[in-house]
Amino acid sequence: MKIHHVGYLVKKIDKAAEEFEKLGYIRRGDITVDTYRKVDILFLEKDGYVVELVSPNAPDSVVSGLIKTYKNAPYHICYESTAFREDLERLTQNGYVQIDQPAPAPAIGNREVVFLLNSRLGMIELLS
Repeated sequence: MKIHHVGYLVKKIDKAAEEFEKLGYIRRGDITVDTYRKVDILFLEKDGYVVELVSPNAPDSVVSGLIKTYKNAPYHICYESTAFREDLERLTQNGYVQIDQPAPAPAIGNREVVFLLNSRLGMIELLS
């Protein structure tokens, strides 16, 4: 598995993107609306590092509770897997708790993703 991006929770995606651009990040495409998770997503990149801005677009978004608690903050690391099912099984057998079902991610070409929690590390995303 290799790191694909760091997920960054933000209230206002355009304002956050402007701040990242001031730091030298460049937008990788346009804002994507994920209707399944009820979030808006924008990827930015600098020096090979990718940040995914995630902003709720509905009161019942999967991140609405997190934004109330954490405000604007990084909240997950996404790992790209070449053996998605095997890595998911290995992680769940080693203390990671799967918090949703694998589902397509429109912002990443509809590749399958799943989120997991670890009591010592927090949330990760696994990308097929």
